[in-house]
Amino acid sequence: MNSDDAPIDLGDDWPGLVRLWEVVDAPKNCKVEIVAGHVTVAPPVDTRHHLIAGEVQRSLYEVIPEDWGVYQTQAVAVPSLLGMYVPDLLVAPGAVLRGPGFSFPAPEAELVVEITSRNNANHDRIVKLQAYATAAVPLYLLVDRRHSGRPTATLYGEPENGLYRVLDAVEFGRELRLPAPFGLTIDTGTFPLG
Repeated sequence: MNSDDAPIDLGDDWPGLVRLWEVVDAPKNCKVEIVAGHVTVAPPVDTRHHLIAGEVQRSLYEVIPEDWGVYQTQAVAVPSLLGMYVPDLLVAPGAVLRGPGFSFPAPEAELVVEITSRNNANHDRIVKLQAYATAAVPLYLLVDRRHSGRPTATLYGEPENGLYRVLDAVEFGRELRLPAPFGLTIDTGTFPLG
């Protein structure tokens, strides 16, 4: 596998895809995912990407229950769409992660956060948006640094029939509100541009 998202197609053999995903020897700090039945490897992200993830993670820890966690790079599975995604941040009850394996079912997540980078923006905007909605993840926050015109943060929720509603969308510099169970306002003005 190389770092330009070259796919390996195993058709619809979910167990085979997962086995391959588990053993791919990717370069350090690269993200290995299964996207629409293809095992992909994305190159490392830049420091601004990590700064945004850190800001959101700190904010979330102020409001989540003690038995929940905010996890970076924890894989979530959506087998019905042949997807194994590794979101930038994931909020879930800690008990969910106590099971064996490298991933857990996406419907167990309370919130998924994806931050676009040059190599994955369309996956985050289209494929993962549909996958998380199909899995009925209650909230999906897309921090789109690559949005045409101006970077935006969009909160999706109320999944139904594989589709989300847009609950809020703001340009960087404005506040975005996460509803219950979070009750959190995120100031996107602290997010670095570019």
